[in-house]
Amino acid sequence: MKLHGHYLRLHSRYGAEAEAELTLDELAGALDCTHRNAMNVIRSMVEHGWVEWISSRGRGRRSTLRFIAAPEEIASQSMLKAMETNRHAIGRSLAQLQGHVRSAALQEHVQGWLLGYFGHSTELRSNKRIDTLRLPLRQQLQTADPLSMNLLAESFVASHVFDGLVRRANFASSDINDGHRAEEILPGVAHAWEVDASRKRWTFYLRKEVLFHNGKIMTADDVVFTLERLIGTSRRTLYSVIFKQIQSVRAVHPNVVEIQLIEPNELFLPLLCTSRAAIVPKELGQLGELFGSRPIGTGPFQLTEMSDGGCVLEAFGSYFQGRAHLDRVEIVHVPWGLSEEAAEPSSPFHLIHNPAEAGSGGWSQIHSRTTVRKFVTCNTQKEGVMSDPELRAKLLACLQEDSSVSEVSDGNDIHHANAISIAIATIEPYRHDAEVLAGRLEKHGYSCTVATASVEAFKGPIRLESDLIVFSLLRDQDEQLRQFDLYQTMSSHIEPHTRLDIEKRLQAVARQADSERRAQLFQEIEELLIREHQLHILYERPVQTAYMPSVRGVTFNSQGWVDLRHVWFPPGT
Repeated sequence: MKLHGHYLRLHSRYGAEAEAELTLDELAGALDCTHRNAMNVIRSMVEHGWVEWISSRGRGRRSTLRFIAAPEEIASQSMLKAMETNRHAIGRSLAQLQGHVRSAALQEHVQGWLLGYFGHSTELRSNKRIDTLRLPLRQQLQTADPLSMNLLAESFVASHVFDGLVRRANFASSDINDGHRAEEILPGVAHAWEVDASRKRWTFYLRKEVLFHNGKIMTADDVVFTLERLIGTSRRTLYSVIFKQIQSVRAVHPNVVEIQLIEPNELFLPLLCTSRAAIVPKELGQLGELFGSRPIGTGPFQLTEMSDGGCVLEAFGSYFQGRAHLDRVEIVHVPWGLSEEAAEPSSPFHLIHNPAEAGSGGWSQIHSRTTVRKFVTCNTQKEGVMSDPELRAKLLACLQEDSSVSEVSDGNDIHHANAISIAIATIEPYRHDAEVLAGRLEKHGYSCTVATASVEAFKGPIRLESDLIVFSLLRDQDEQLRQFDLYQTMSSHIEPHTRLDIEKRLQAVARQADSERRAQLFQEIEELLIREHQLHILYERPVQTAYMPSVRGVTFNSQGWVDLRHVWFPPGT
């Protein structure tokens, strides 16, 4: 497959004409190797009948390279070899193609291959029908440990490997506007629960004989271990501000757990529905860091393989809520996309655009109501332009898409802006958003730098060293949890008087049992931040799942992703 990549690299550089004249130095430079290795590569291509090479002896003399094989054919061969080798080679093969898929014909060819590879397939093993679904994944999986997850893709995998005490109700496409159904909380590994009059003591009654994937029966001790692990971690995890309100957890019976909160919080029960609160076995410590790639849960699928190329999920036959219809799910990391400019980095899945045009037949796009909102906040704790309300207002006015220099500033403002340097910070997937933002400001005379970091590193000091911070908010069924966590985080870099107002409203949110009233309080916080020129919304877009073949049993989980446990395919499809 490496030879295929070399050919595509040469064709992308010199294939515009029928033949190219180049020196050995230029050939070695194009292939990023020594002269000797470059000639070995050319000889191999000649032997395969891909090129003709007419050599001219002498240093600096130009030889002639003629391309015989079509790049579409070479790309196809590379894909087939990847399929024959193993699933992990597919991602590497696609990575080799990155940057070489420039012609419309080659793009269409590779996209057609993707459509043929991903989706539903059936095979017979020992006279048993095995239904497999392959999904392309944009994000590279790092871990499936609920404590360590940072990516949506990791949460998607974890939601099928683990269960929580309780869960959100799934919804179908027809329920998309049914807010009451979206709020419904159902039993998970706990079949019932109750809370006392103080709203601080919660008691959960566990189902009997729920099995972990290793055959061990889950007990109250596992729940206690899970929650104490979350409370005691030094990691800056999502929703940690709510977990830290747990005062104690104890097993009062092998099937009964009592949780005492420091103070009432009406977001506590929704928190227990998230993948972050998924129940793990108390023996986890024996696996250590290996647990991230060899997780043991009680969920409908077991994770049997995991690497930088993706993972494999296999149905857990003893699942307490009923076996999944699918036998196997292969999730393959696809390290690039054919239409990156249209892709939302927050989406964990790759989109295969216009599948009908590629002759895909039964492919269709699954819709949910989940969106991602991108916005920028101001670090008013740093000395400089952000600590001045008037200068801050002028700067944020420049971010309006339809703004012009004449609308928001005069010549003196431009001169003043030229003396102002703005540091913008974000995570690496949002670099493009940050650079677009920087471009708008530079049109108005500001000097901008963009710094990015991994999701984990972004939780550190980089935010407080910047002037502007590009954030995002996933608007799904867990939106209120995300908002609570977001505004708690933002309070560390906004003005003191605004921080007090926000903290007061967040306290009211925690005490408010009515979801609609909580939503109003969050809306008040957003309006306050916009009014104080400390928040500017850039845009909001849907988070889409991958295209899938026509399926039955499609429902969505709380993040708006297809719940794989219910997916099934009629025989013969």
